[in-house]
Amino acid sequence: MTDQQPLNADEILDVVDENDQVVGQAPRGETYARRMRTRSAFVLVRDAEDRIFVHRRTPQKLVFPAHYDMFVGGVVGAGETYDQAALREAEEELGVRGLAQPEPLFKFLYETAEHTWWSAVYQVRCTLPVAPQESEIDWSAFLTEEELSRRLDEWPWTPDGMAAYRQVLARREAGEI
Repeated sequence: MTDQQPLNADEILDVVDENDQVVGQAPRGETYARRMRTRSAFVLVRDAEDRIFVHRRTPQKLVFPAHYDMFVGGVVGAGETYDQAALREAEEELGVRGLAQPEPLFKFLYETAEHTWWSAVYQVRCTLPVAPQESEIDWSAFLTEEELSRRLDEWPWTPDGMAAYRQVLARREAGEI
């Protein structure tokens, strides 16, 4: 399967400035290749037992292929709001319908030498049976926070997901969320 084309390279995204204001549009593949700033939604999903949905991305993903992530989510499409993207992406990746609107927690600017995007972080409880999207997810499980913590140094994690998760933990410790 690794000879397949990366997913969604032609999807049109809003390009935004340092203040998260739309300044143009471009295909996803071009935004990554030219390090154009876009938008992304991260959704931390917990089940009825308060475990966190963790998954490994497929090798066909444009960024961070075959990495693990503790968030579902993805890019915000052109003309889409963060809230719309959070619900759409969560339902798509979990393979559910009728999920509650994810609760916004905070926004941050993710920037590295290779990538830059404004990131809105959400949380939601999912008590529905999940059927993860096979085109995006190779493996998944609900893990306790302790199980997740033990794997943080063992598994290759998406760098943006790790940045968001560290902020979730720090903000929770500070009583902000």
